[in-house]
Amino acid sequence: MVYVIATLEVAPGKRSAFLAEFANVVPLVHAEQGCIEYVGTVDAETDIASQHRIGPDKVTIVEKWASVDALRAHDTSAHMQAYRGRVKEYLRGREIRILKAAPENGPWSGPGVPTKFLSGDYTGG
Repeated sequence: MVYVIATLEVAPGKRSAFLAEFANVVPLVHAEQGCIEYVGTVDAETDIASQHRIGPDKVTIVEKWASVDALRAHDTSAHMQAYRGRVKEYLRGREIRILKAAPENGPWSGPGVPTKFLSGDYTGG
């Protein structure tokens, strides 16, 4: 299992336009082999003091993939290449994290739970 946390900085006032393009690509990504979760997120309105807000000009995409190979296929798919071209003008920066479950402890690390170590490069989603 591979987790991706992609925080994208969009041009001021362009988050809605970016999210409209993102909404168009989501069904295509959900149909990809190995896609378990793919969702765009923004700050939740809460009164929780410990919340660290990302701000009005950022979107965090939370992804879960069955394998690194599935993630690579997603990254190079035709619809993602086209999507990146459509949103390029909205983006000002990105921070991509590719993660795996911590094998040191917890229910995710027991016998029979596959642990995949990451290799290669991912250009972001």
